[in-house]
Amino acid sequence: MAYKAPEGKGYADVASHFRTQIKSGELAPGDSLPSVAEIREQFGVAAKTVSRALAVLKSEGLVASRGALGTVVEKTPIVITGTDRLNRMEKNGLRYAPGETSSGHRVMRRSVYDPEVCTALDLEPGDEAVIRIRVFRQDGKPTSVGVSVYPPHTTAAVPELGEDVRMVKQFDRLYRERTGREVVKGQRTAHARQASQDELAALEIDAPPHSAVAVLVTTVTFHDDEQALGYWEDVYAPGSRVPLTD
Repeated sequence: MAYKAPEGKGYADVASHFRTQIKSGELAPGDSLPSVAEIREQFGVAAKTVSRALAVLKSEGLVASRGALGTVVEKTPIVITGTDRLNRMEKNGLRYAPGETSSGHRVMRRSVYDPEVCTALDLEPGDEAVIRIRVFRQDGKPTSVGVSVYPPHTTAAVPELGEDVRMVKQFDRLYRERTGREVVKGQRTAHARQASQDELAALEIDAPPHSAVAVLVTTVTFHDDEQALGYWEDVYAPGSRVPLTD
């Protein structure tokens, strides 16, 4: 059924449709978008509406005009967050977007002293938690470092989190299956800070010792109806384009 856009704002909805497909991996870098005529028919909008929608996507660096190929998805359009990966897996089962991989997987049990993490997970400084770290890459280039922290009651329900192996399912689904409790992700927030030397090394940034390199960081906490279950942090390489809202 053709989409009928309200109040003449169809261009924003058309742009949102293709932006979502790019984020989910349904449209891979190098893929062509439908022709203007096909988009007009799909959404029931005017040619001018399609042109405005494509202009929005081009301004965001998501697509580009490629002559006879039409409008194609850019090679490295955006770097998504860990929670967006959850959404993508829930929607189409894709753990990675085309060209995306991960490396440097580490799993450790450590005492936690970071005030933000302790507050988010209701831990006392020095309490032990499982920490999982991995580096995400696009076409071999590091784009972000993902850190997830899980308190003991979460790893009791999902012991795989403490094992030095890649998870076959996301933790929220395993937790829900085993406890019958829904997992809700909290408000995702973003802030800038100076990168640590470990983060610079993981992102393969060659900077002089003690130099200040700013990075964007997003964080989110997961809960059930009684307690916090996990804290995720993503640290992005300088210059990354990160979608913060849908």
